[in-house]
Amino acid sequence: MKKLKLSAVFLFAAIALAGCTSSSGVLDPEDVAQGSHENISSLTAVIKANPRDPDGYNVRGSAYGRAGRNKEAIADFTSAIALDSNFYKAYANRALIYRNTGNMSAAIADYNRALAINPNYDVALIGRGNVYRLSGKLDLAYNDFNSAIQAGTTDGRAWHNRALIEQARGDQQQAIADFGAAMSRQPNAPAPYNGRGLSYAALGDWDNAFDDFNAAIRLDGSNAESWSNQAMVYEHRGDKKKAYASYTKAVSLDPGFKPAREGQSRTRG
Repeated sequence: MKKLKLSAVFLFAAIALAGCTSSSGVLDPEDVAQGSHENISSLTAVIKANPRDPDGYNVRGSAYGRAGRNKEAIADFTSAIALDSNFYKAYANRALIYRNTGNMSAAIADYNRALAINPNYDVALIGRGNVYRLSGKLDLAYNDFNSAIQAGTTDGRAWHNRALIEQARGDQQQAIADFGAAMSRQPNAPAPYNGRGLSYAALGDWDNAFDDFNAAIRLDGSNAESWSNQAMVYEHRGDKKKAYASYTKAVSLDPGFKPAREGQSRTRG
């Protein structure tokens, strides 16, 4: 009985953490520029040659965003919007930077502006849904993910993030279905496998959970969450030696990952 209680407590913590750390989204996927110094320099040259073209600022802003240069990114998206007040992609891109810097109210405002211009823009619907989800406004988040799916998005994050809400609400069967839908659209992403594995574990289906966590590891062996989840199954099975090894691997990848550190401490020796 003690082992079952331990698994339940740890599983609840893992599900809660998955809901907080899930990947949030990317800058407009149509902007292919990377955040390297060379690309930013070439984009700057393009802007100097065409200073009234809002697309140039939007693309360079995306590159700055990928490079973590948030102030420059915001400045470029703002310049793009000043040149074209209906540039909904620039609003959505600026919103993501605001969200990543913790300015949730500014992010919501920009996503609202983007959606006022293009109500079916899936990037903005998914992005705003994530801000709502991270702010604990699950009903609003759920509605945005639904809207993105109904608008015909092919972005697996809509199903993945909707699944996180279903999982948090305890609707594990629907979460499993949505994680599966996300996998079909993001076959190389480990996050949906980790998510579905946690829902399987919540239902007591530890074998399918184990398969999903192992699949996540095969897709990305540098993901601490995947190793920690695998360790959770070993611990549930009573195999402390293997659990400790997997928790230790997770800690080596991310020393700040609390579930792995706590699991390592429980299974040491």
